[in-house]
Amino acid sequence: MTQTTAVLGTRALNRATLDRQLLLRRAPLSAKAAVEHLVGLQAQEVKPPYYALAARLDGFRPEELSELLAGREAVRMVTLRSTIHLHTADDSLTLRPLVQPARDREIRIFRQGLTGVDLERLAGIARALVEAEPRTMRQLREALLAEWPDADPQALAIAARCALPLVQVTPRGLWGRSAQVCLTTAEHWLGRPSEPAATPESAVLRYLGAFGPASVKDMQTWSGLTRMRPVFERLRPRLVTFRDETGAELFDLPDAPRPDPETPAPPRFLPEFDNALLSHADRTRVVPPAHHGRTWQVNTSHCPLLVDGFLAGVWRLLDGALVVEPFGTLTRAQRDEVTEEGARVLQVLHEGASYDIRFGTVLP
Repeated sequence: MTQTTAVLGTRALNRATLDRQLLLRRAPLSAKAAVEHLVGLQAQEVKPPYYALAARLDGFRPEELSELLAGREAVRMVTLRSTIHLHTADDSLTLRPLVQPARDREIRIFRQGLTGVDLERLAGIARALVEAEPRTMRQLREALLAEWPDADPQALAIAARCALPLVQVTPRGLWGRSAQVCLTTAEHWLGRPSEPAATPESAVLRYLGAFGPASVKDMQTWSGLTRMRPVFERLRPRLVTFRDETGAELFDLPDAPRPDPETPAPPRFLPEFDNALLSHADRTRVVPPAHHGRTWQVNTSHCPLLVDGFLAGVWRLLDGALVVEPFGTLTRAQRDEVTEEGARVLQVLHEGASYDIRFGTVLP
């Protein structure tokens, strides 16, 4: 008898993803445990990781994450999708080697600007520079240009960033502090050598724990890695499989939560580039097709608002107010819930500050 694979609809995938992302209910986890569970947080700017955890954790204080960074228990560095992520120290030493092939491919994109450059020598010079003292990208670029004056300056700096596991040293990244980006190697900053790279199998299992159920393409989108199908096939006996409504095969951990599709999902104020919206090839589990691309404008990403688990608007702090712009009409109950959640976020991250909460225009 042929076994029928269960189909998971969009709402079922939404609720499962929200549960794994700690967005269905706030989790009683420490900031460190949450960062580890989520396999890192998007951190192109300083504030997003704090907003990401404020949306997910019960009792979160921004000082808790700052203390992790200041104590070198967490770092900010280029890993997944060639973007800055905030990882635990342990993960930084294993995940960066795992995604190194993607960083090597990135270097090849700039090969025309690196004609005549010995990449191994470049990495050695760059390592000596940043381990002598943390350097800005400008300082690193100028020092490398002195060695290869005919090379493209930007290509030299990117090659160094891709070749080495560079972390942003504090006070950059601390809540309420301002500092330019200065870089050194993860090994130097943490005072220990890189660990062996995480295995692709372990990365798949952790990804499913934080983002599943998911397809092979979903995991590749999240990680920036390619040719992951054989890894999933090796893991198949340990996983369960489903189909989405388009017929795509989805993999998952057998005991992972898959809540009822009608489970209530409270509003959530997320930061720009939150991984909940960016870590699947098919983003319709969180982003309705009608709203695809609406958090982007030219080179600016706006902060997303989730209502009933799905992208429903954008928000920002503007002129002493938390301004919310819904993409459609919210019910009175939904507006009340959004207002209540906004007030909670402000209390957590801006205690003592005076902000109005209003519904208006965020996108010009």
